[in-house]
Amino acid sequence: MPGLDVFEEANRQLIICNACRYCEGYCPVFRAIETRRDFQRGDVFYLSNLCHDCRACYYACMYTPPHEFAINIPKILAEARIETYERFSWPGFLGRAFKHRGVTVFLAAAAIAVVTILSLALIPPGTLFAAHLGPGAFYEVVPYFAMVAGGLILFFYGIAVWLRGGAQFWSETRSALQQPGGFKAFAAAAGAALGLRYLKGGGPGCFYPGERPSAARRVYHSLTFWGLVLDFISTTLAFIYQDFLHLLPPYALGSAPVIFGAVGGVALILGTGGLLWFKMKSDPDPAGVGAPGMDYVFLVALGMVALTGMFTLVLRETSAMGSLLVLHLAFIAALFLTAPYGKFVHAVYRTLAVIRYEGEQGQAHPSSHP
Repeated sequence: MPGLDVFEEANRQLIICNACRYCEGYCPVFRAIETRRDFQRGDVFYLSNLCHDCRACYYACMYTPPHEFAINIPKILAEARIETYERFSWPGFLGRAFKHRGVTVFLAAAAIAVVTILSLALIPPGTLFAAHLGPGAFYEVVPYFAMVAGGLILFFYGIAVWLRGGAQFWSETRSALQQPGGFKAFAAAAGAALGLRYLKGGGPGCFYPGERPSAARRVYHSLTFWGLVLDFISTTLAFIYQDFLHLLPPYALGSAPVIFGAVGGVALILGTGGLLWFKMKSDPDPAGVGAPGMDYVFLVALGMVALTGMFTLVLRETSAMGSLLVLHLAFIAALFLTAPYGKFVHAVYRTLAVIRYEGEQGQAHPSSHP
């Protein structure tokens, strides 16, 4: 309602939902609110990140606008999630990226520009635009140290920001109801995360892009998630091949790094493309202010990493390889630099929220699994 901040409005809506309980079987959010009478800031942080934005409750609710209660749980929890991301971000001034898409776009563009300009300035044209064949061909364009050092710096910077934010989130969402739950809660949460269990929208699927439930969003999410996993496996195998087996890339098309990387790249292209299409076609009413813009930047950056990687693989024996490799590295830099300040962070807070939920449910129902 007008005049209320995000947390006051979330508290108001959640109290009404708790009295109604029509949606109690839809998702973990509604099972979690049943154990509370009111909702402090930490509770809202927790519940907003436990929400998977399936929107089943929005289309089932009889109190959505224009009803005077004006209940819109997906929208208010999406806005509370953005507050979470900004609050626990570091440094604080970059946390504004979660509400102002221009900040994230600037960071991504700056990373791409820096990598491109340095490459054009330091790599001779005869090297950049020539065909390179045989072991170590990639390193004739970009030295191994330059390729790895920049990536590791940005990667561990992002991990540090996530660990700091995750620790603060864990501390501020603790309540008398919630206990860590031990290994059992962690294992249950890992299973829910890996299987995308709570993207089912209460059973039939998420309500994307409109009012009819569908499993398509879960499929695209799975393609994106497992594409990332496969590409990580590919990178790890390439590291083993090079530093332990002393085999320099590029590797044969039938080798394990190429197979995992190619399958992961295709999955990422399909997954990010499908999610982008859903974002463009979806009902804007349940969407939080600023959330779609943040999603677009992340999905475009991730999709371009996969697309440029696939082109580099396909054209690696041509004179286009050097330019494509530089472009691929530029988009990787953009993705890593914006990862702590974009949609990627939802994986950290959502996983922690699911661990809290599993621990809480185990405490409430010690003899059964939810």
